[in-house]
Amino acid sequence: MAEGTEGGGLVFHPMDQFIVKPMFGDGAVGMFTFTNAAFWLLLAVVCVVALMVLGTAKRATVPTRTQSVAELAYGFIYKMVEDVTGKDAVKYFPYIFTLFIFILFSNFLALIPMSFSPTSHIAVTAILGFGVFFAVTILGFVKNGASFLGLFWVSSAPLALRPVLAVIEIISYFVRPVSHSIRLAGNIMAGHAVLKVFAGFAAITAVAPLAIFGIIGIYALEVLVSFIQAYVFTILTCVYLKDALHPHH
Repeated sequence: MAEGTEGGGLVFHPMDQFIVKPMFGDGAVGMFTFTNAAFWLLLAVVCVVALMVLGTAKRATVPTRTQSVAELAYGFIYKMVEDVTGKDAVKYFPYIFTLFIFILFSNFLALIPMSFSPTSHIAVTAILGFGVFFAVTILGFVKNGASFLGLFWVSSAPLALRPVLAVIEIISYFVRPVSHSIRLAGNIMAGHAVLKVFAGFAAITAVAPLAIFGIIGIYALEVLVSFIQAYVFTILTCVYLKDALHPHH
């Protein structure tokens, strides 16, 4: 966060933390520039590999702490997929689990002071959201053919209302990837911006104690939000997958 004084007052810019910059040196960001966003995305991948591959390589009967965490995360998402989507969707568990664990690590790593939050950028979350959208749509047509369109036809509604409901269903379906991606980016960005605002107030002696308590409280909330947003993104993916596998109302 950039801080300074203008006209004798304290000025800080909480949105500066979201600027994508070259990781090494200065200058413009080009197509092949290694940026701070790329670094923290890569670090998230490294952490996922460390937990799920290196941490479980020995697969001890009495698990280590790392193996226990990996098994807990695995079992948690496996049960979610099975409960929400059905046993026939378990074959798609690796994709769903990868989404969850990657988003979770990206969110948690962004809580490190002076870090960068890639999931606060719509460019990142849109790739994840639209990836899910295209995957479940293609899967829906592959599995069900033209009958996948039954997802938009509410057969249980009165006949006169069905065309209107079909239009609403189609619109809501194509809004899914937008809401899916904006929800994650918006929540992460808002939380980090508020943290920076409170950090700026901590520089004012008169309100510093209150600002510090505010930072502690919001930071604790952000830890919870980081998990919840990964969970919400994953469970919505399961819901969309269920619609693709069982499209009829």
